[in-house]
Amino acid sequence: MTLATGAAASPGGGGLSILILALPILLLVWLMFSQRRRARALGEAQQALQVGQEVLTTAGIHGVVAGLENDVIHLRIAEGVVIRMDRRAVVPMTIAQAGPGRPAPGTDTDAGGTNPQ
Repeated sequence: MTLATGAAASPGGGGLSILILALPILLLVWLMFSQRRRARALGEAQQALQVGQEVLTTAGIHGVVAGLENDVIHLRIAEGVVIRMDRRAVVPMTIAQAGPGRPAPGTDTDAGGTNPQ
């Protein structure tokens, strides 16, 4: 049996090859779009910050928003202690509590719509 006759004898071999090549590509496309969706949601949440809202910084500091400027947030971390942080380094507590890979409470992808506290 030669290589040419063996390939011709297996029906549907071409479709399987295409499927094997397409699955990783589809996975990469899905990962790219889900990352963009998470980044967009985080950006919108950072722009919607309000004075008095509890937040978590990327350094792990918990605090309350004491004031807002364009790209700077004044964060009260203790009584009488206010620090200035870049807006991009602050995450609202609703998103921080959701954790990586889980939707934030109240988002359209959250099935229950409740806060898991």
